[in-house]
Amino acid sequence: MKHGKKYVESAKLFDRATLYDPADALELTVKTATAKFDETIEAHIRLGVDSRHADQQVRGAVVLPNGTGKQVRVAVFAKGDDAKAAEAAGAEVVGAEDLVARIQGEGWMEFDVAIAAPNMMGLVGRLGKILGPRGLMPSPKAGTVTPNVAQAVTDAKAGKIEYRLDKTNIIHCPIGKASFGKDKLNENFTTLLDAIIKAKPASAKGQYIRSCVVSATMGPGVRINPAKVGSTAAQG
Repeated sequence: MKHGKKYVESAKLFDRATLYDPADALELTVKTATAKFDETIEAHIRLGVDSRHADQQVRGAVVLPNGTGKQVRVAVFAKGDDAKAAEAAGAEVVGAEDLVARIQGEGWMEFDVAIAAPNMMGLVGRLGKILGPRGLMPSPKAGTVTPNVAQAVTDAKAGKIEYRLDKTNIIHCPIGKASFGKDKLNENFTTLLDAIIKAKPASAKGQYIRSCVVSATMGPGVRINPAKVGSTAAQG
């Protein structure tokens, strides 16, 4: 793969073979973010589990202390008092049958997070083939199917992110913007890793955090020493 001049120059800022402490890795990652826009910083964490087994799935959600730096658009499936509460909490769009029809009939998808009251899931289930592949289907595990829709909206706006294993046993998550600086990014990174470590399946054996890389949108990946992330539970 050929890389652009800026990428090649950024790659010279660090040793690709070195495993860095998280704070040092994030400082280097910020330095590699040389694009004209505020690049997103992402963490890519490979776990020592097998996603093919139901008892080794790792999935959840966590509110990053410094947010994601992104304006989150929230759609809520709710009626009555739940709908009023969602609107008061700042949801961009709230609806029930009308919202389902808008998504099905018009292909409307101008939202980043979908939240549903539990009594709406029979209705929302019709959207599984549309929302599922995009990672937008409300889920109890992610806290997006909840009787407290107002709190879910508040959390989403505050920087709540969902993490889940892909088919290669890697979790990919945004942890903020380059403009945050290394300290805020490190706080977000540590919060994410602690949540992933707490979600370790009982059936997982051997080293849990196998590898960890952080990168800016347009930059090269900086490797983090797995032994230096979270707590000692990472290695258990």
